[in-house]
Amino acid sequence: MTVVVEGGKFVAIAPSTEFVPEQETRIVEDLAGRFVIPGLIDSHQHIATPPNRAYAEALLRRQVYGGVTLIRSMADDLRQVGELGRATLVGEIAGPDIVYAALMAGPEFFADPRTIAVSQGEVPGSVPWMQAITPETDLRLAVAMARGTGARAIKLYADLSAAMVAAIVAEAHRQGVHVWAHTAVFPAMPHDVVATGVDVVSHVGMFVYAGSAHGPTGYAEKKPVGAAELEGEFDPGIEALIGEMRNRGTILDATATLYQRRDEVRDGDDGRPSEAVFAARLVRQAHQAGIEISTGTDYETDLTDPFPALHRELEFLVHECGLTPAEVLRSATLVGARAAGADDSRGLIEVGKIADFVVLASDPLEDVRNLRTVQATIKRGCRYDRNDLSLGS
Repeated sequence: MTVVVEGGKFVAIAPSTEFVPEQETRIVEDLAGRFVIPGLIDSHQHIATPPNRAYAEALLRRQVYGGVTLIRSMADDLRQVGELGRATLVGEIAGPDIVYAALMAGPEFFADPRTIAVSQGEVPGSVPWMQAITPETDLRLAVAMARGTGARAIKLYADLSAAMVAAIVAEAHRQGVHVWAHTAVFPAMPHDVVATGVDVVSHVGMFVYAGSAHGPTGYAEKKPVGAAELEGEFDPGIEALIGEMRNRGTILDATATLYQRRDEVRDGDDGRPSEAVFAARLVRQAHQAGIEISTGTDYETDLTDPFPALHRELEFLVHECGLTPAEVLRSATLVGARAAGADDSRGLIEVGKIADFVVLASDPLEDVRNLRTVQATIKRGCRYDRNDLSLGS
């Protein structure tokens, strides 16, 4: 196969034996004998909580050299994220493109030290990228302020009632802004959140609250999931939640290996059942019900790791959650593009789309681990050869 790129977009795709060059100004890639996939998308990243420019640039560099061409920044210090997004967009630094969310939550949440870290120099909850919302808030203005940061979406995090979530979603959608939410935004429970029409919900482990008649009244009251829930049969409320998500087309940003990471930190010393096994069971049930699953991580591995955390997520979804390599590849590309509100221009290799693709040495449909056989990543037509990556910098 040969692809032709002009202006950062695909302008022609044809078998190599049939390709005839037309213009010297075009970028031509002869991909015969190799395996080509759309650029991978991590649908849950934090690259500026707290802001650290050198570290963020190192993460972004490893991501793009590892096949990642787009990430969703799920609420950070948008003063830095906006600049990083500009720099990756125009090629000043190596990295995936970045779409990002401004955060909204109840006033109680802004005692959280993370909100202080991403609002340095300002008052947490009173800045356009981190807004405290009350029934008295002018939501039309609040959403407009969030849009002014360049945010693609509003992220709903915590301490919001069901009525408040519904009002924010309605106003955001009226202004053409997506809404990405935690599956539970206590006191709003999972059914409340999904019923408002949010576009994407994050963290599959929060499904457990769909089986709770009375959940936490606020984020600070949230407790770890109990052993009975981790090992027992799923509450019928979870099945009902999944059915509502399927009916509404709500995307699940599962962050499955986040729970594996929690297990690793605990090292099993407390006798608590595995959160990763619990998360895998939930993802499997959602997948079998037809829920679209995007591939988010919500963490990164040490910079000495050759690949970004996204590869762990993809492999976990296949090996532990029952997705096939083809299904997980779709999740990491087309579904990821939908989750990011970018499926009009990304997620597929086709004429007219942004030229984001990855060249692999081995077939990922035979083994998902072959997604690690990256030879080159092409983002907006710019080539990043894997051999040029130096780790730990």
